[in-house]
Amino acid sequence: MATDATGREPKYQRIANALKAEIQSGALEPGARLPGENDLMAQYGVARMTARQALSVLQSEGLTEARKGVGVFVRAFQPLRRRGIQRLAREQWGSGRSVWEADLADRDLVVDQVEVHEGAASENAARVLGLEEGESACIRSRRFVLDGKPVLLATSYLPASLVAGSAITRQDTGPGGIYARLAELGHKPVHFREEIRSRMPLPEEASKLSLPAGTPVMLVCRTAFAEDGQAVEVNEMVLDAAAYVLEYDFDA
Repeated sequence: MATDATGREPKYQRIANALKAEIQSGALEPGARLPGENDLMAQYGVARMTARQALSVLQSEGLTEARKGVGVFVRAFQPLRRRGIQRLAREQWGSGRSVWEADLADRDLVVDQVEVHEGAASENAARVLGLEEGESACIRSRRFVLDGKPVLLATSYLPASLVAGSAITRQDTGPGGIYARLAELGHKPVHFREEIRSRMPLPEEASKLSLPAGTPVMLVCRTAFAEDGQAVEVNEMVLDAAAYVLEYDFDA
């Protein structure tokens, strides 16, 4: 918790905490307009910069969004709980369901900006997949839009020689997606590894995800391994950090 030289919370943080408590209690409902800078200056007797900092804290935590020329509003979008283990279970994609169905409930998901081509893999993907210099990958990039809001950019890399002629090289991979098709090719995924880190978005990422200023992204890199230990897919994902709760539920 941030404190000033006297060991107390800065004024902007106390104001942000008060507003956050109103959001969490429901006093400020999703879509509600927050007090503006002038209102906060009058209510708390602070300078404009302090009021602006308080509102910025809420934006950076993904609780609010600014609408140019209108004000700051409580975010109406409810974060998606991403169930990292259940979604990759074989009974999910093995029965023809999308891995997303473990997360969605009755929410509306659209996949757009789908591009599939053959080319050079990213440096990380080429290394993990064991691709030789000059060896091509099948590259699948797409954007996921949940309840009308872009939340995820994903790019999958697979050895082109492994998936040549299969539905994986087409935009629509069919029921169960990539993993069901890999199983049909004799390369069924039996183990997954996910690595997660965070950073601020690149300009292109911020544009594609329609991110408010100050919103970070999470990077999830998932590798799928076949029974022989071979890496058969590397999926590099960019997630709107404010749009997700990452859940990992497993036995001790």
